[in-house]
Amino acid sequence: MSIFYDSKDHVFHLQSKETSYVIQLLHTGIPAHVYWGRKIRSGPLATILQRTERCSFSPTPFPEDMSLSYDTLAQEYPAYGVGDFRNPAYQIQAPNGTTTSEAIYDKHRIYKGKPTLEGLPATYAEHEDEAETLELELVDAVAGLRIILTYTVFGELNALTRSVRFLNEGTDSLKLLRTLSMSVDFRDSNYDLLHLSGTWAGERNVERRALAPGLQGIESRRGSSSHGQNPFIALLAKGADEDHGDVYGVSLVYSGGFTAQAEVDPYKTTRLSMGVNPFDFSWLLEAGESFQTPEAVLVFSADGIGAMSRTYHKLYRTRLCRGVFRDQTRPVLVNNWEATYFDFNADKIEAIAKAGSELGMELFVLDDGWFGHRDNDRSSLGDWFVDCKKLPEGLEDLAKRVNALDMQFGLWFEPEMISPDSELYRQHPDWCLHVPNRRRTEGRMQLVLDFSRADVCQAIGDQIADVLRSAPISYVKWDMNRNMTEIGSALLPPERQRETAHRYMLGLYSVLERITSEFPNVLFESCSGGGGRFDPGMLYYMPQTWTSDNTDAISRLKIQYGTSIVYPLSSMGSHVSAVPNHQVHRNTSLELRGHVAMSGNFGYELDLTKFREEEKATVKEQVALYKELRSLVQFGEQYRLLSPFEGNETAWMIVAEDKSEAVAVYVRVLAEPNDKLYHLRLKGLDPQSDYEWIEGGGVYGGDHLMYAGLPVPHLQGDFQSVLWRFKKI
Repeated sequence: MSIFYDSKDHVFHLQSKETSYVIQLLHTGIPAHVYWGRKIRSGPLATILQRTERCSFSPTPFPEDMSLSYDTLAQEYPAYGVGDFRNPAYQIQAPNGTTTSEAIYDKHRIYKGKPTLEGLPATYAEHEDEAETLELELVDAVAGLRIILTYTVFGELNALTRSVRFLNEGTDSLKLLRTLSMSVDFRDSNYDLLHLSGTWAGERNVERRALAPGLQGIESRRGSSSHGQNPFIALLAKGADEDHGDVYGVSLVYSGGFTAQAEVDPYKTTRLSMGVNPFDFSWLLEAGESFQTPEAVLVFSADGIGAMSRTYHKLYRTRLCRGVFRDQTRPVLVNNWEATYFDFNADKIEAIAKAGSELGMELFVLDDGWFGHRDNDRSSLGDWFVDCKKLPEGLEDLAKRVNALDMQFGLWFEPEMISPDSELYRQHPDWCLHVPNRRRTEGRMQLVLDFSRADVCQAIGDQIADVLRSAPISYVKWDMNRNMTEIGSALLPPERQRETAHRYMLGLYSVLERITSEFPNVLFESCSGGGGRFDPGMLYYMPQTWTSDNTDAISRLKIQYGTSIVYPLSSMGSHVSAVPNHQVHRNTSLELRGHVAMSGNFGYELDLTKFREEEKATVKEQVALYKELRSLVQFGEQYRLLSPFEGNETAWMIVAEDKSEAVAVYVRVLAEPNDKLYHLRLKGLDPQSDYEWIEGGGVYGGDHLMYAGLPVPHLQGDFQSVLWRFKKI
């Protein structure tokens, strides 16, 4: 059993393989947060929580116990209005306009397995013995509000999930103003804050800074999880690094606007919280209705950032991603976008596919420009029918021509968008997000469809399904190329307009559920201008994401390193592209581009027909090598060795779960006049076993490779890389 309840001391003890999480009900029924960290045995856990009387500016609502103040108490799900002046986890508005709430314990339930969340993506237990769940029910009797806190522990992983359901049991309607998925109060503030920030073509840079008194955090107000901030935040004990120290990570399974904050109060305690962004949000909760928050995934590691990452990787790869492709290796693909952009016909596409087939590639993906009258990015989004000028024989003919080359056929869509110059817009101008009497702001000459509307979801879902039934399509790239403005819906009444952005996400998830269920044998990859919606919510429906529109190998060192803090390599699309690179105009060798791109779902994004013979030979070798490595890359455990955020060199490795084989990659960005002699220390191997170096033929002990290290050869010039493979003897 993973969850224990001590009825004498009213203590809940949630245990995973190496982690404990403890909640205590105080005598008034207030759920207090006691502990989260290394696994501890059950015992006098009620003695952990400390309280003391503070000055009068921290009110004490219970005169019989002056040490109990909401302002200083470590709480599980804090409210606003009765003496806690820190950020609340939730806030309501009553019919009389007031915003005070106080919810106390009513009952609880402990059971095996893990529940689904209505309308929302979430991690899952494949067998009920994998996980155990606690439902802790609180009641605000005055408001008629029931709050159900749900905790699930995965027994073999150091992971805990949290979510909240609000149920209006009263006779009056309520407004939810703030509905965070989790809140944890730490006993001190001696932590660093870690998060992943960036921009288009430069996503998920690793940012770390010390906590300071007051509020600090990240958010997205863009209607998507965004390029700018990823829905992940972590607290790191001072001195914690890749392999040592306590790390507390929180990741939100949601693809819309979010907030994640750490607040240090005057008493040097820290409140960490995350959930749907309350900015421009409210939800009218009628009598008898409920509201479900997204799921937050909490991971504790006592062995540094790397161990936290590997927990997220395994959990998300095996118990968030779903479908037939969860456990299947992904095909090596070629995408025509950077080869042709909008200028192509069937013969040009077939020629690129033929070149890919000759080099061992397995999937051709036709990108933007195949539909409507799409000769540039100014028109046709929403018109999901074939452009007969470019493809007079249609998709079925082109797909069969590609299939005849022993290649699968894939297709690009951008289903959430609409062009003002489109048949769909001319028929339904009210189907986009808009505000009456305001201009409709365009981005990339397109508007955002209103997925909060059931009719829009149905119509777009029908169009996509019709296309997927029209030809042998094996892969779909689902793109989304702008953020939301004028977030309003023609169908919602005034009092519900601030629900639009969240209702959009619920509508999108419903379409994704429908399409991926109807076409289970299609491999779906999500995209939002690259990594603008690289989040756990999308991975629930699509097991991989286009990591970034920036395909430059040197830029990708930081992008892929930062992405790996939370997300597994099996979720990352990573391609070799042309040089000079189309985003940063840098020249790098084909060998380096291959080494970087092989640490993900491998492919090519260039015109293969323009390769010279020696380039064709190199690519053929790369494809063959990746096919040997891809089970290891996609299902192995990643260890980060050198960070591109800390120096001129980057290195990482992937080790089979049974430690039978490994691959390591080293990249040096710039040459130095007096090159140092360097040994790269590997990680994750079996120290008692011997490993054969495949390329060099030598035999090394696992202890040798990890403790003494592997000599890095002398490299000449900028942008150099080395790849080593090892197999256990």
